[in-house]
Amino acid sequence: MDDGRINVRRAADELAARVPGPLAPLARVAYNYAWSWQPGGDELFAQIDRERWELVLGNPVRLLQEASGQALRRAAADPALVSAAEELEQRIDSLLREPFADHGIDPAHPVAFLCAEYGVHASMPTYSGGLGALAGDILKEASDLRVPIVAVGLMYGRGYFRQRVDASGMQHEYWVATDPQRLPAALVADSRGGPLLISVPIADKEVAVCVWRVNVGRVPLFLLDTDFDQNDATARWITGRLYEGDTDTRLAQYTLLGVGAVRALRALGIEPGALHLNEGHGMLAPIELGLAAGSRERTVFTTHTPVPAGNDSYPVEQVQRALSGYTSGGPITADELIALGRTNPEDGQEPFGITQTALRLSSVAGGVSRRHGQVARAMWAGLWPDRPVQEVPIGHITNGVHLPTWIGGPMRALFDRHLGEGWIARAGDPRTWLPVADISDEELWRARNEQRAQLVSLLALRSARDRLERTDTPEYTRAAEQALRDDVLTIGFARRVATYKRLDLLIRDRGLALSLIGDDRPVQLVLAGKAHPSDNQAKQVMTRLFELKGAREVGERVVFLDDYNLATGAALVRGCDLWLNLPRPPLEASGTSGMKSAVNGGLQLSVLDGWWAEGYAPGLGWAIPGDIDDDADGQDARDSATLHRLLGDEVVPAFYERNAHGFPTRWLELMRASIESLAPRFSATRMVREYVDGPYRRVIAGGSGR
Repeated sequence: MDDGRINVRRAADELAARVPGPLAPLARVAYNYAWSWQPGGDELFAQIDRERWELVLGNPVRLLQEASGQALRRAAADPALVSAAEELEQRIDSLLREPFADHGIDPAHPVAFLCAEYGVHASMPTYSGGLGALAGDILKEASDLRVPIVAVGLMYGRGYFRQRVDASGMQHEYWVATDPQRLPAALVADSRGGPLLISVPIADKEVAVCVWRVNVGRVPLFLLDTDFDQNDATARWITGRLYEGDTDTRLAQYTLLGVGAVRALRALGIEPGALHLNEGHGMLAPIELGLAAGSRERTVFTTHTPVPAGNDSYPVEQVQRALSGYTSGGPITADELIALGRTNPEDGQEPFGITQTALRLSSVAGGVSRRHGQVARAMWAGLWPDRPVQEVPIGHITNGVHLPTWIGGPMRALFDRHLGEGWIARAGDPRTWLPVADISDEELWRARNEQRAQLVSLLALRSARDRLERTDTPEYTRAAEQALRDDVLTIGFARRVATYKRLDLLIRDRGLALSLIGDDRPVQLVLAGKAHPSDNQAKQVMTRLFELKGAREVGERVVFLDDYNLATGAALVRGCDLWLNLPRPPLEASGTSGMKSAVNGGLQLSVLDGWWAEGYAPGLGWAIPGDIDDDADGQDARDSATLHRLLGDEVVPAFYERNAHGFPTRWLELMRASIESLAPRFSATRMVREYVDGPYRRVIAGGSGR
């Protein structure tokens, strides 16, 4: 049985046959997302038709399918573009031909990575936020490090919701259908040439499932899909939307991910040597893989949230209905499964939790930062009532970010000049970053200015368009377009909008907020984020932000970007000088957006929670205390005051105080120290190596003895 690579190759060849011959290399490259983290890859496709490239969210397959004949012929007649396309294809082919590295993982029995969402690229809408972005980074880094991994997720027909914010700041949601035929994906075929189908019991029916393959460098990502004619409407909707609000559908998705992943891999001829459950949504996979065959000893579980709402739980009766087809005569009874999902199995009133199930079905478990590990041990200590909290077997591997994906062009060019050949592959080694200390003020400041200017150019266009679509006044629309400047301290805050993220901490004191952005030393604020459709409290946070828009300085210096996605996030972390993260401690598990900012020379002003609790040291940025306080209102008042004091007394002066040559020497000192210290510690290179050398190696070698 072929694992789908032939189908991807055939799809790429068909696309190549439809474009002018000189563009055939781009058509073949389009079917592997490796192009997206190669220098110049994005720009190469954009040269064909920049406007359409933006419209298709950087989807190279759709671009080549939809670009006009004139645009394609013009590109094919450009010798420089054609030469660059050939070079890109050769570079990617050369990388993919390299054998797997010796990581102690048999390529014939790879690690199977399961996640409900994957943020590989903005053009593939199978993600909602940080969990998906992290999963995408893990796959890319595994490809770069040549680790034998296969990934499984779901092909959502409408992905996550799109966002439109009206003039009052109220969020409105809508969904856009995804056509898999226009993605860099291919339907995996069986030996007869038809779609490979597996069957998964969901509730009282057998659901037919097909499999799409997406190439992420050398890592295959298999996406399970129920949306085709063989299923009825309810079954087809199982893969309709990511994090569907209907709880029966959510449980059906979790069954599909856990059971379907193992069945799909077996149908593809893949027997994994280890399972990695990235969150608990795929909790049934160890059961399907075979508890009697030691699947628990081969399973790694990563939990990502200390927020109760992020750890799904369901009434027992609902779970029994949703899993009746699987537990009826299957590998586990309903009572046995329900007991796995309860902290206290004997408590007949306790609902079923997916995190408890995943913890009980794994031999190695961990959080995503040092502090999150501590919080998770306390949260789930009830599962090990005979152990003190400090001995609860939940560790941590702190998240990291895939540097080639997130570093902006000017900063990457700067590092290419100073860090030596092949520095990307050595990014997790602190010695790689020692030359940063010797980069001149002029070079470092030029790169920072270039990336800020790129962001401001984008903001002027996007903010004006967003305001027009909100039917704001012409004056308010023109304000951002005309007043945003590329030499002004630019502060970013772009996160999933949840009340514990405290987006409104900036404006708690209206006077302080207006004085900050209206000062003679100007500050620009860039805000973005989505609230969950059912989180009305978070939506109200957004409307409170918009209550300030009547002030002139707000119109000129504060921008809220609609429809936050990976592409917007990349632009913000590359261009902002200062990154804010203001969670209520201890509810931030990690917070990778700040890591992405740091590798771009951005400085951090964050609460000592998540990654910043272990990343911060004096001289690397600024910190707000991370103490736990039951008096939420009092804590918010203190933290807001601390935030504005740090901004006014330390951040703004450091940025605007210049030496005789016009350079902000204090700011540049902080940048150098931040990059040198944080880049190696919070790179995906370090993170993936820790998974490989720790949990993966342990479970492949026979378990942890937990």
